[in-house]
Amino acid sequence: MTANGNQDHRIELTYRVEPGCLGPDGKNHIEGFCHFAMRAIASLDANFVIWNIIPRYDKTLPEMEFKVRGKSLNRAKTAVYLKAMNADLDKFEEHLDDALVRMIDAYRKRTG
Repeated sequence: MTANGNQDHRIELTYRVEPGCLGPDGKNHIEGFCHFAMRAIASLDANFVIWNIIPRYDKTLPEMEFKVRGKSLNRAKTAVYLKAMNADLDKFEEHLDDALVRMIDAYRKRTG
């Protein structure tokens, strides 16, 4: 991913991870996984993204939520914002999904 973002204008991404993605006992591991994922992903696209990976206990909340300077962006506005930073929303989401799959695998291997 390439982008030329200014840190004052980075997009904030809250990604809510469902405990079930960690298996049947995911509720026992989700907090630890989110801490692990935050450390692992902190530098990914850090020039234009502020990461916040948290458990998704409330399914009424969106899986992904984008904000800029505390203001929520809908999908269309997020796409426009990322385009201004030379990034594509669909590719960004694929990139993130791939990274999360790798992190889940790494976390499972680490915790046995």
